[in-house]
Order: sequence, then structure tokens, then C-alpha cells
Amino acid sequence: MLDQAIEAKLRKLPVSVAITLPGGRRIGPEPAQVSLRIHEQHTLAQLAIGQVGAVGEAIVQGQADLDGSMRDVMAAVTGLLPQVPVQSHSAFWTRGWRLILSAMRHTRSRDAEQVQFHYDVGDEFYALWLDPRRVYSCAYFRTPEASLGQAQEDKLDLICRKLMLRPGERFLDIGAGWGGLLLWAAEHYGVDATGITLSHNQHQYVNQLIEQKGLTGRVRMQLCDYRDLGTDQPFDKIASVGMFEHVGRANMGTYFGHLYQLLQPGGLLLNHGITAGGLNNTQLGAGLGDFIDKFIFPGGELIHISSAIRSLCDAGLEMLDTENLRPHYARTLWDWSDSLESQLDAAKAVLVTQSGNENRAETILRAYRLYLSGCALAFEQRWVALHQILASRPDNDMNSGSMRGAQTVYPFQRDYMYAR
Repeated sequence: MLDQAIEAKLRKLPVSVAITLPGGRRIGPEPAQVSLRIHEQHTLAQLAIGQVGAVGEAIVQGQADLDGSMRDVMAAVTGLLPQVPVQSHSAFWTRGWRLILSAMRHTRSRDAEQVQFHYDVGDEFYALWLDPRRVYSCAYFRTPEASLGQAQEDKLDLICRKLMLRPGERFLDIGAGWGGLLLWAAEHYGVDATGITLSHNQHQYVNQLIEQKGLTGRVRMQLCDYRDLGTDQPFDKIASVGMFEHVGRANMGTYFGHLYQLLQPGGLLLNHGITAGGLNNTQLGAGLGDFIDKFIFPGGELIHISSAIRSLCDAGLEMLDTENLRPHYARTLWDWSDSLESQLDAAKAVLVTQSGNENRAETILRAYRLYLSGCALAFEQRWVALHQILASRPDNDMNSGSMRGAQTVYPFQRDYMYAR
């Protein structure tokens, strides 16, 4: 019965898919754009009910093998899903339990462990498929033909312009990664810049760059949790890029509340992060969210943009501008995926060197191949989004700004964001 159900699904897919069953029988066309060899019956059952996340887990763990381009694989995934994976709705008591679990999962020590699990895989691995600056967040494509490297520089500059960075201002970059934004802001806008990370690899790498570039004293990278930053010397401008996804729903009030305290009155905050596509789902359905949590981003939680803005406003910050860069992230992720796919042997070699274990290296590589292409699909299909929220800490000075009585230093028009 399972064989027949799956055969019926295969005939409706937008790409040709063939499956080799645990007993060795093959179903589907020959040749096929995508081939899946399943070694265990229970994986076949997960495929039949559309639990593609569980099938992905089987592939990562070697219980199934996959051949074909990742773009064709993801085209097949859309036809195998039983429903759009953001259409799940939680009962009130379920959401209450999720808040409790969220709080338990996001202590300082667990957040550090979860970040290190992801980012300390090895700098050389990420360097293979990221741009030269190793910017690991959504790029900004000013033109369709822009390269990934140019689009990432344009994104860094867009953030700096939105924040209206000025020479000498104290700038904080929360979750500074490999230092792309931190160094761009210092070199192009003359700010006094502080970055923080929980990744030992990133901390060491960025401090080496700071020294090499002669920026010691004006730029610094610290290994610490955002909650441990003191508020006695607030910053003029703050950016948080690709970080609040790791905060947890239960800690959103703490997160934005502490950013409020870290910001000077009249200062600006740019929060750039992934948001949920549905109002009530905390992760993607069909097992996709479970896959990411287990193999890629343990502890990651997505909230809808409306919830993010509510938490921001509850903390006393004023939302000034919100922009959805969802299609830009789909393009970014496909660029990353295509880059990784073009050098799988090199990636495997790097991971073997880093881990010292060929099986471990193969597991990581399989997980990242599915993760990058799967996330590209999710952004294409509007299952998730990417929002930049620009906010300020109100200064309550009725004489500030270019127009008396405006009570804001924020410009009345947005032209300044996009004029080069």
C-alpha cells in the first residue's frame, strides 16, 4: 500500500523522481532527475505521509541516499508536502507550554552551547561558500545581476545608512559573526565599534582581522552574551543581525528591554532577523523545523513580525521603519547552496580535517546541503521571512530634530536610506 501511495505522488511531482525501496525494487521513471535510495521501511512510511523533515534526517544519518541537484530536490519537496508548513495552529495551552520550554532552552550556558554547535564547525568550511567577507546573513541585491559579494557589501552599507552612522559614534554589533558589518562600519563610517559573539572561532578570527587592519583601540570583539553587557555607557547606534532568532520567544521582552538600556536616548537600533511566515507557528511543520533544530540551529525559534514589533514597543522602543527582505534571502541562500554544491569534494576534505572523522564530515555535509537549499525554498514559498526593523529610543526632547516639536532625530523621509 505504501508503494502505491508513493507511486501516485511521484506521478504528480514537477520533476522526475525515482525511489529504490528497502527490498531493492525501484519505482519511478528511468532515468530520473532525483533518485532516493531508502534503506529502512520506517523512512518510507515518513515519506508517504509527507514528513520530509524526517526523510531529511534519514538522509543525514545514512539511512537513505540522495542523488540529484538540490534545486530539483526542493522542487520535489513542494509536491510531497501534505500542506503548507505554516498552517499549523497551536492551542492556548500548547503555546503556554512552548513559552515555558523556550525559557528553559535559552539560559546563558545553553545559548552559548547552541551557537558554538553551529558556528564552530570550522571557519574554512564556511569560507568555501560564503562571500569573501564571510557575511552569514541575508544579502541585498540592488540589481539582479549583482554578485553575492557585491550584494553583501550593499547590505552592510544599507544597514549603516539606515542607522545614519557618523564618525566617532559608539556602535554596537550584537552577534557580529566574522566581523563583516563591524569592520565595514569602522572603515567606511569612522565609528568606534564593539562587536560581541558567543563563538570562539569567530572571536579569534575577528580580533586577528582588527589587528591586521590597524584598528586596535577603535574596534574590539568580545566573547560574551548580550545580557552581560553593561549599560553604564550606552551606545549611539546598535545593530543586531541574524541573532534574535536565537533569543527565544520567552526572552523577547528581556532582549529588547536590554537593548533599550544599551541605547542612548535618541539612539537608533537596527534589528535584522528571520521571522515566521505564520502568526501562530513557532517552527515549520512537516518535520522541517525539527530537522533544523537537530542538525543546524539547536534552540532557534521564529516569531511573526507582529510579535517582534509588539515586544520591541513593550520595551519602550519606537518602530520607525520595517522592511521585508524575504526574496533577497531566497536569492542569498540559493547562491550559498549553489556554491557549496560546486565544491562538494573540497567541502568534505575540509570537514574531515576539522573533525578528524570521515563519517562525521559526511553527516555535516549532508545536513548543510539540505539545510541551505531547504531554507532557500522556504523563503521562496513565503514560509518564512526576513525583516529589518529600525527603531529608536525616544529622547523626549521636543526641540530635537530638524523640525521643532517633532520629538525625533529621525528624518521625515526615507530618501537617505537608498541614495548612494
